[in-house]
Amino acid sequence: MIEGFKKFIARGNMIDMAVGVVMGGAVTTVVNSIVNNVINPFIAMIFGKPNMAGLLAITFNNATVSFGAVLGAILNFLIIAAAVYFCILLPINKFRDMTEALLAKTKLAEERSKAEEEVTEETEISTEEQTILLLQQIRDELVKQNATGCTERAE
Repeated sequence: MIEGFKKFIARGNMIDMAVGVVMGGAVTTVVNSIVNNVINPFIAMIFGKPNMAGLLAITFNNATVSFGAVLGAILNFLIIAAAVYFCILLPINKFRDMTEALLAKTKLAEERSKAEEEVTEETEISTEEQTILLLQQIRDELVKQNATGCTERAE
């Protein structure tokens, strides 16, 4: 039972997920800093309020509905999504595409090399056959010359 748990924890997917959670926390910290130190001050300059939580707020019977807070959360989400896409996914996809292109190029080169080897082997076989045919022709010519030479001597 404990061995199964150890295997589960040591699995690559679990480690990848843990790394993802840690990286997600780091990205969230950076995005919150951008929102709190850059975007919220711009909002304060434009609307006169320090953050979006006070924007579009409706209070009725001591209950406050803040559409600005929802807009701020959506803005945080969009910034996090952009950061993850441009800083993580895009470089990984480029790297994956480059790797696939190199693998395809290597596979193509291997296929060409194999085809050239096959052609070379076929050429060697035909060269050997040509050599054998040439040697047979030389033998036949020598036999003819010996035959004519013997008949001339006999005369």
